[in-house]
Amino acid sequence: MFIETYNNNGIPCLRLVEGIRVIDDRGKPSIRKKILLYIGPLSRFDDGKPDFVKRLKESFKNGKPLIDSLLPFVDQSKLKEEYKILLSEGDPECIGHPKLYSHALLERVLEELGLISLVTSYKAHTKIKFDLLGFFRLLVYGRVLSPASKFSTVKQNEEYYEEIVRKVYPYNIYDTLTFIYNHKKQIINRINTNLINKANRKNNIIFYDVTNFFFEIEENDEDTVDDGEIVSGLRKRGVCKEYRPQPIVQTGLFMDEEGMPISIEIFPGNTLDHVTVNKALSRNIDNLINSRYIFIGDRGICNYPTICHLIDRNKGYILSRSIKKSTEEEKRWIIDEKDYIERSPDFKYKSRIVKKTVRDENGEKREIVQKVVVYWSKNYYDREIAENKSFLEFLDKLLTSPSSFRISKTQAKSLKTFLRKDLVNIRTGELVNSGALRAMIDKEKIEAYKELMGYYQIVTSELDMDDLDVIEKYHGLSLIEYQFKIMKSDLQTRPIFVRSREHIEAHLIVCMIALLILRIIQKKIVDGKALKQKQSKHKKFDWQTGLIGERIQRALNKWTIDRLPGDYYRFNDLDDPDLKTILDAFDIKIPIKLFRKMELKNIKTNIKIFG
Repeated sequence: MFIETYNNNGIPCLRLVEGIRVIDDRGKPSIRKKILLYIGPLSRFDDGKPDFVKRLKESFKNGKPLIDSLLPFVDQSKLKEEYKILLSEGDPECIGHPKLYSHALLERVLEELGLISLVTSYKAHTKIKFDLLGFFRLLVYGRVLSPASKFSTVKQNEEYYEEIVRKVYPYNIYDTLTFIYNHKKQIINRINTNLINKANRKNNIIFYDVTNFFFEIEENDEDTVDDGEIVSGLRKRGVCKEYRPQPIVQTGLFMDEEGMPISIEIFPGNTLDHVTVNKALSRNIDNLINSRYIFIGDRGICNYPTICHLIDRNKGYILSRSIKKSTEEEKRWIIDEKDYIERSPDFKYKSRIVKKTVRDENGEKREIVQKVVVYWSKNYYDREIAENKSFLEFLDKLLTSPSSFRISKTQAKSLKTFLRKDLVNIRTGELVNSGALRAMIDKEKIEAYKELMGYYQIVTSELDMDDLDVIEKYHGLSLIEYQFKIMKSDLQTRPIFVRSREHIEAHLIVCMIALLILRIIQKKIVDGKALKQKQSKHKKFDWQTGLIGERIQRALNKWTIDRLPGDYYRFNDLDDPDLKTILDAFDIKIPIKLFRKMELKNIKTNIKIFG
């Protein structure tokens, strides 16, 4: 085998050839060339130093080719000898500090999700000059491995064993955020298409919940006018989940039954939770999922315009409903022991089909039919008692020693549920007469309040679905709360170091992609454990048996390599338990040896994400 140059339309190129001895029809021997590899244009590899071709040929003969694609054709005996020589010299010192290799796994996930090809295709059809794909990858890798500000993320380019961005100009990272914002729909659609085709994603169950993120600013974003229409500023004061007084943004997250994010929607901070639902569905989900699905959400987003929206589009729903807002007839039915099925002393349930006249999005009256499932749980009862302990004690003191208290106007409003309506103006909280304080407290209302503790109410369109299945599917909503926790803690979604609407939304989209990657790794670990333990088809393997986000991050940051003299590489910390768990889940086999750069690329190429 030898390397030769040739002209391709006037362009000097390189190829690897082999001389083969052949016998022609006359029985005469001759030597013919067999092309083993088209290496590529000479200009692509020329390092600018004198006699590059000569040095390339010598390096190939010596088993250390200057071009990585030639490594598979090198005499392996020479490589093994090099390994022996290097190892015999003891533990060679690395050149520089250890570099991250874990992004190889993350890159394979992005490839399988179709995002690498999407970004590459977009740049190919535009006049963008900077490394769009490199900055896109840098944003995602940085959010998964070491969440930081955008400028700090750019600096992380030096921490990977191969540079992610070829030519770094820090402000290009904001140009990349603008690209993400402008192509949000395409990004979401590409992710979901590939998850359906490659990971067999089921979209028959859709979970939705809302959280918000606050900003260290004092003033709301100003509203703007676009084509004669008022566009609300994004950062607005609203009902903050963390009880912060600063402006916030509302963030709605859609998730499938396996805890995989589907889409993310961002709203101004003063948008009420239930108002976000129809807008979020109309923006993307209604077009993304054409088949029928069951929408699952909590009582904060349960209202009849949402229910009508889903019914009109032939979608189902499972929603929790506040018992406090139920009618007196509904409350009596809930506490009535008749028809309850007792699964154990700690759990009972029942259901009924009801017709209800409601108003839709347009304010029009219409009749709907739904199943109401109610259950009592000892665990839920104990939790409610603990959460309301101080308040219940205060009510008891009002009953036993009323003369010790004076009810102000503000207190009357907060206690209006437990005060006699004939003595207190419910709207203003003002006392109607000066009767005895004891008479103001309605003991029966307090007892009724306590009596409803431990009960939970769910409404659903699925009239034929088993009651326990309805309850089980609703409880899957707890997964989305855990995803929000990961976003706020492990992925450090906030503080958000960008200001414009476009960049804030793009930042949250990047966080969703990072969350999806972590969830794919978790699921891969869980599925692997379930397979090894040969669990039955009827027993679900709890996803929480996988590694939590923080441990995945820590393990991936330990997956590093040292660069050694002679362009050899050595892996570190392969015995780390969590890292070993991740590698085993993806069936990544790394022998204890020294590696050339081409071999490192082959490890990445062979990582299977799905299947």
